[in-house]
Amino acid sequence: MENTLKKILEEAIEENRIDNELYSLYNVKKGLRNEDHTGVLVGLTQIADVVGYERIGNEKIECEGRLYYRGYEIRDLMRIFDFYHHRGFEQCSFLLLFGHLPSDEEMDLFLDNYRQNTALPRDFLELNILRMPGKNLMNKIQQAILMLYAYDEKADDISPYNTLMQGLSLMAKMPSIIAYSYQTKIHNFDDQSLIIHRVLPDESISETILRLTRSDGKYTHTEAEVLDSMLVLHADHGGGNNSTFTNVVISSTGTDLYSSMAGSVGALKGPRHGGANQAVIKMMKAVIEEIGYCEDESVIKRLIQRIVDKEFYDGKGLVYGMGHAVYTLSDPRSCILQEKAAVLAKEKGMEKEFAFYQRFEKCAKEVLWEKKHKHVSSNIDFYSGLVYEMLNIPFELAAPLFVCARMVGWLAHNIEDKCYCNKIVRPATKYVGKIKEVER
Repeated sequence: MENTLKKILEEAIEENRIDNELYSLYNVKKGLRNEDHTGVLVGLTQIADVVGYERIGNEKIECEGRLYYRGYEIRDLMRIFDFYHHRGFEQCSFLLLFGHLPSDEEMDLFLDNYRQNTALPRDFLELNILRMPGKNLMNKIQQAILMLYAYDEKADDISPYNTLMQGLSLMAKMPSIIAYSYQTKIHNFDDQSLIIHRVLPDESISETILRLTRSDGKYTHTEAEVLDSMLVLHADHGGGNNSTFTNVVISSTGTDLYSSMAGSVGALKGPRHGGANQAVIKMMKAVIEEIGYCEDESVIKRLIQRIVDKEFYDGKGLVYGMGHAVYTLSDPRSCILQEKAAVLAKEKGMEKEFAFYQRFEKCAKEVLWEKKHKHVSSNIDFYSGLVYEMLNIPFELAAPLFVCARMVGWLAHNIEDKCYCNKIVRPATKYVGKIKEVER
């Protein structure tokens, strides 16, 4: 039966083919992208801005990338956030949600709210995580978020204030949901010991993640500082990124926040979005197995050319971690993360590995320019995989930690849309099929 249905599907796909020229004929924007690869405007926001090019008349001009959180450039924020006490992400979250940098009093209030919400509901760990292990952590996170709906007496209250309180509660619980889901997964499917540490409310989010995911619960100051920085860099990326747009689309129907957040996790799971850092990790592992930590740039370039020519790795011709939908000359997040990675590499004795990534990036830029005559920069995914490796964070936690960071962005845009747009997202498609008569 399976083979028969597969054949029927293959025939249906061919019979109902939509010619690519029809998209141009009816001015349909594939993937909500314009002809020059810029995004179609679908909303207004004051939360974040992603700048990768400028316009002079109708001409798109490449420029150094800039990322703004509430009008502040990300490089400036990285200089003033309190990474020494590992509270940078918490300060960033306040800024994204409320639009201004917190006073000391406001920050204390915000942290008190976090501490009061870290604990999972009674029996939640036992019933919904330990007894229900998941092979895929992203799916397990979705499930856990949806299960929390049942513990909320005001789950369907979508007023901005209640949405804020629900979102802050989810953010506070996310480190333990991720860590406990991971520990349960490796115990049930990878035959490892089950180790569950209690949450310590006085720890920051980055500290909690590191302690809960490690059997000995230990971490260094530099590790917590670098992870804190990564959470800030992943916190938001404008309203047009897929998972944030997904959140707004779902919430625009008037549904609850838990459904919207679960939908965003599903969007972020995809290898074209949040799963991209895992694609980089896999590719670089294959590269290193092929040529080692080679110092000869000509050898590296030949291998990259083989990747582009679909003769090496996965045959898709993509150099993962290079290029971005918006940024052109540079991704500011990648530049900042590269600086953090240099510090961490020195502490971990991984200067050789870090230097190879830098050489690979340099060679990839040159090869892609020669092949496509297009400036391509590394994006945040290129170095994030290496940073996770240096932090001894397991490969499968890369995407879940993206969830932990981006959830505040989802929440901020969700509330903003409720306050200022509050209209169901309902675009249109054009029917291009045939009108058929039923045979009698």
